[in-house]
Amino acid sequence: MYDALLHDDVVIRGGLCLLAGEGLVPADVVCAGGKIAALRAEGAAAGPGIDARGCLVLPGIVDIHGDAFERQIMPRAKTAFPLDVAMLETDRQLAANGITTAYHGITVSWEPGLRSLGEALRIIGVLDRLEGDFLVDHRIHIRWETFALDALAEVEALFARRKKPLLAFNDHTGPTLAGARADNKVGSSAERAMVDVPSYLKLLNKAGERAAEVPAAIEALARSARAKGVPMLSHDDVSPDMRAHFRGLGARVAEFPMNRDTLAAAAGAGDVIVLGAPNVVRGGSHNGAIGAEEAIRDGKCSVLASDYYYPAQLAAVRALDAKGVLALDRGWPMISSAAAEAADLADRGVIAEGQRADLVILPERGLRPMATISGGRIVFRSH
Repeated sequence: MYDALLHDDVVIRGGLCLLAGEGLVPADVVCAGGKIAALRAEGAAAGPGIDARGCLVLPGIVDIHGDAFERQIMPRAKTAFPLDVAMLETDRQLAANGITTAYHGITVSWEPGLRSLGEALRIIGVLDRLEGDFLVDHRIHIRWETFALDALAEVEALFARRKKPLLAFNDHTGPTLAGARADNKVGSSAERAMVDVPSYLKLLNKAGERAAEVPAAIEALARSARAKGVPMLSHDDVSPDMRAHFRGLGARVAEFPMNRDTLAAAAGAGDVIVLGAPNVVRGGSHNGAIGAEEAIRDGKCSVLASDYYYPAQLAAVRALDAKGVLALDRGWPMISSAAAEAADLADRGVIAEGQRADLVILPERGLRPMATISGGRIVFRSH
């Protein structure tokens, strides 16, 4: 049955399809050449088919911020695995969780180790080398640590990639220098950098000595990103003024605003607001930030990202539906069409003619997809 997607044309029959502006409606989806060729009334389409009766047919999940791949690279402190092994395992996890487009949050920092410039470029190189072997579409979300001043040229060079990246402005250095990050955070950062805490603090203080150079570097990189059409995000904004500053630089996406005032300012300005799906699933933020469910109830969340846990996007939408916060047909766009729009991807995120055939066939209840289809290929099936 599922091997039908190896043919030129295939029909997904009998499911409730999520169609923009219509909600969940019975329809057949005709796929051809990796795209959605047509939508037909249920039972009207001919050709090899997949029986989706009793299931939902949904757009593939678009994840614009996920760094769970780091756990495949370094599953234990100071214990690293080969990058090709790690990223192929990441690919399998993405497919199994219905994620058909994944922007990997690859940090470029002044730190050595996992979040160094060198390691970031190696990860990107492996993504490029394995592209033909991957099940889903892998892209990069550059998390530029704003004190990584010596990495500007390399980051800017990534803007010319065929698959346009996202650029996020991160500042974990300033809060750490100010003592606003707990000792355990510093300890975990040191482990990730493969150094002891005193050595890490020495590197941190050295980076901090260049604080006066940071504002100009941010402006220069933002100017280049605007010129190249690279979507920008600001990460962990702590005040309305901080959000307004990055908005003025062209970063219209507020990623994980840290408090209610900043969230309200972002919403009032019409910014795209990205919050973490794990926040919804766990019932709150792991670091004491605002609650995503509360923000969603208030209409102040546009996109839910996997953040650090790939199963969380699907689970979050299910949880919101079960609690009566947001019905599935209204919640699913936060992990599909709204996410694709935030990343300037016009060819996916909705079930419509001409779009990529990125689809999730999901039981009406439950968390495990029956099948994930990426670019017209079944890349995961559970039966």
